[in-house]
Amino acid sequence: VKWVTFHGDDGERVGVLSGADIYATPSGVTLLELIGRGVDGLREAGEDALRSPSAVARLDRVRLLAPIPRPPSIRDSLCFLDHMRNCQAALGAGRALADTWYRIPAFYFACPATVLGPYDDAPMAPGSAWQDFELEIAAVIGTAGSDLTVEEAERAIVGYTIFNDWSARDLQQLEGQLAIGQGKGKDSGVTLGPYLVTPDELEPHRRDGKLDLQVTALVNDTVIGSGSTAQMDWTFGEIISYVSRGVMLTPGDVIGSGTVPTCTLVEHLNPAALESFPGWLRHGDVVTLRVEGLGETRQTVRSRRAPHPLPARPNPDAAPAPARVNHAPAKVPYTRGLHKVADRVWAWTLPDGGYGWSNAGLVAGDGASLLVDTLFDLALTREMLDAMRPITEAAPITDALITHSNGDHTHGNQLLDASVRILAARGTAEEIAHGMAPEMLAMVQTANLGPVATPYARDRFGHFEFGGITLRNADQTFDYELTIDVGGRRVDMLNLGPAHTAADSVVHVPDAGVLFGGDLLFIGCTPIVWAGPIANWIRACDVMIALDAPIVVPGHGPVTDPDGIRAVRGYLAHVAAHAEDAHRRGLSWAEAADTIELGEYATWLDAERVVVNVYQRYRELDPGTPPLEVMALLVMQAEWLARRSG
Repeated sequence: VKWVTFHGDDGERVGVLSGADIYATPSGVTLLELIGRGVDGLREAGEDALRSPSAVARLDRVRLLAPIPRPPSIRDSLCFLDHMRNCQAALGAGRALADTWYRIPAFYFACPATVLGPYDDAPMAPGSAWQDFELEIAAVIGTAGSDLTVEEAERAIVGYTIFNDWSARDLQQLEGQLAIGQGKGKDSGVTLGPYLVTPDELEPHRRDGKLDLQVTALVNDTVIGSGSTAQMDWTFGEIISYVSRGVMLTPGDVIGSGTVPTCTLVEHLNPAALESFPGWLRHGDVVTLRVEGLGETRQTVRSRRAPHPLPARPNPDAAPAPARVNHAPAKVPYTRGLHKVADRVWAWTLPDGGYGWSNAGLVAGDGASLLVDTLFDLALTREMLDAMRPITEAAPITDALITHSNGDHTHGNQLLDASVRILAARGTAEEIAHGMAPEMLAMVQTANLGPVATPYARDRFGHFEFGGITLRNADQTFDYELTIDVGGRRVDMLNLGPAHTAADSVVHVPDAGVLFGGDLLFIGCTPIVWAGPIANWIRACDVMIALDAPIVVPGHGPVTDPDGIRAVRGYLAHVAAHAEDAHRRGLSWAEAADTIELGEYATWLDAERVVVNVYQRYRELDPGTPPLEVMALLVMQAEWLARRSG
């Protein structure tokens, strides 16, 4: 029998599904009440409904609710050990499981207050950028009991349903470090439905004591994973027996199976190839779960407003973070906000110029403006665009030049009007198209990177919100040079990369004597070589110096002049020369980074980036140098800084 709970003209009703019709029980009766009558009582109620229904409703004319909208309790278990192996591998911890996984079946308590119906919208967890789903099935208890044997536990099951354990992986990763169980990472919703199917209907699918039901999980009608429930390592009888130790289970209690392997997004995460990840769920995505014999759920993901912030407590055991002050000379006050640097040219600056604290710019002409870059998250970009509005109301933004692909210069692109033409070098557009999804940056906010790197990463990246970002790429690309007219003003764009990234563009406004250098220029803070070669970055500095613009707006740090460009050039030449000398002397790249004397550049913020810069120069000198992931390099930067700080 397939039992359903539905919302009809007279409110919540229960009935038996037969074909396309629902044969309803008397009004006011809940499925939980019927289950409480025991297996025989439930069967008799179904027979009565089919024989003499109080009403008959067409399935396609009602809204199905969860079969048990308010279960007494929900426990979710982990009966598929391959799911755990895949999750560990996805997060870089290997596939070998601790011995305890083989000794007891794992479970946790989910929240009955967040049960969703099979076609309800699925709200995202507030504050999460890593929303995920999990295709599971659930067994529903029909007979009360405690301290059950495995055989008694199997007989206590009154029916089965699809179970979607909505999961916020970033919150789960963060809370997991407390080692006290699941929290808000598993609190946004549990989907049950569309039916409660009694065991007799599924008996033909039983193999060796397990249900062998074929399953498929899809996002936006693209298959994410598939498999069979027969892959369970722990049976429902075993998990229910374990759960019942010293505890009275009651009719209507829901026991989830855990995720069928591959039927969740997190299992497809590869730290070594983040660009291959299909992406976490976003607002508007449609998640479909199909289970043989149990039906299908289909739900649209919906975003929620940001949570109310909670200030962190002081950590008495943590060393106080040193004050971060950018001491570089500034042509205009180096404060957060919009600064006029020339006739109808403005720079938006964000001190202190470290990771994510980037600059942007605006060039206004007659009735039109050019925006140079957006910012690291949507809130920062909105703040900037709001500050520019008195200018852009008279001279609307018609074009936007993206200097390079990094998120602190692109993540706000979606906030630009659809009429704005986004321009970028071809290499920049290609990196955006094939690069890491913005929400993956939440990893550096939540991952446990060890006692040194964890506080370092959270200090550097914890100020930004990476949820809700949809990358908008360039509408028009160029290879090396592009000149456009901005309300009667000539603006030149030059791609001087690869250097910082695969393509690095600068914007020259000749009539104002202003150069926007993008991330070819870090002033008072240390450049970082993600692409190289360093020699090409040095040549790019020479080209910028030759433009002889008296006002230079860097990608990070205060507004400067050609002397600021010369300082960046000097740093790059210094690091390259040291790395080359160390390489000749047979030092490893790590030894070279550890022993470098930075001299006049030691006071620049984020000096630890020399680790990446020396590593990249070694890769240029010896292509056989093993490739390292960004997270590994981040950890090495933190450890270098800790050693240098004593």
